[in-house]
Amino acid sequence: MRFTPLESCLLFKHTSLFNMRIGSFELAHNVFVAPMAGVTDRPFRMLCKQLGASYAVSEMVTSRKDLWDSLKTSRRANHDGESGPIAVQIAGTDADMMAQAAVHNIERGAQIIDINMGCPAKKVCNKWAGSALMQDESLAMQIVQAVVDAAMPYEVPVTLKMRTGWRADQRNVVSLAKQAESAGVQMVTVHGRTREQGYSGFAEYDTIAQVKAALTIPVVANGDIDSPQKAKLVLTLTGADAVMIGRAAQGRPWIFREITHYLNHGSSLAPPLVAEVKRLLLQHLQDHYSLYGKHLGVRSARKHIAWYTQGLPGALAFRKTMNTIDDCDQQLRVVAHYFDGLAQLSDRLQPLENTSVLETST
Repeated sequence: MRFTPLESCLLFKHTSLFNMRIGSFELAHNVFVAPMAGVTDRPFRMLCKQLGASYAVSEMVTSRKDLWDSLKTSRRANHDGESGPIAVQIAGTDADMMAQAAVHNIERGAQIIDINMGCPAKKVCNKWAGSALMQDESLAMQIVQAVVDAAMPYEVPVTLKMRTGWRADQRNVVSLAKQAESAGVQMVTVHGRTREQGYSGFAEYDTIAQVKAALTIPVVANGDIDSPQKAKLVLTLTGADAVMIGRAAQGRPWIFREITHYLNHGSSLAPPLVAEVKRLLLQHLQDHYSLYGKHLGVRSARKHIAWYTQGLPGALAFRKTMNTIDDCDQQLRVVAHYFDGLAQLSDRLQPLENTSVLETST
């Protein structure tokens, strides 16, 4: 990774881990995993927490009451065995429905409610949910206030995740963040891109810094954080209270301990042992099957396996084989065999190549 001369100088500025709070919850440190549709299910969140993330938010769940009992929503809201605080992200366009969704999830174990105002997906924005809400500040604040008021009797904090705006000439994140703080939101996360950008271009850390300067509640920086060095740089550039890692954690959940170690000690950890990665992936797969069942689980696990093996020796042929397997036990055996072969080449995992990823942060 290359840094500008100024960025290189900023890396020498002291930045370390520190505890932070969301409402009554004190977190161990300030390195979080981002909510990602199709990725941050219960098995993935638990693995990220195991490997150093101090906080994780669920995939977004709908505010539509008629879908609450659907299999898809029930899986997304599954927190069995997960350590707290349990954070659930909700999405919708109607203030009353969002308030009801908050209460529904709180009564089923949610300890923090996060409002999705950042998802750029067309199928979400076409319904005026996600980042599309940033185009209508009045509606956005009606939703925020309704959710805060609904959660207040339960003493459950409400947080908000946003983009910088709908497009370059409509960057209104500072205005919305200030209104959200006044409404009672207790933490704001900013993905440093407009909705128009999607995941192209570069994150706007200067805009995140403006949000931080305008608020007294914690501000979390999200976007393009793909290494321990970048995490430190972003904390320095933005003044944010925490960083949230999304796409870089796909197939690399140990990035959280790499970042926490670097922020604490200023040195980099060695790549993980191949034997450890094998154990982690097999554990992840078994948890994945337990949530999705064998028929769907073996197929939906393929993307995770592809991320874990991206850029590794023989990965292309391995993935082609993997895509033909429809049996969980066989999938586990082939994965184990592949990593046993890697261990013959090196005891430690070789650094992953820079590649595009398939899922997106919400």
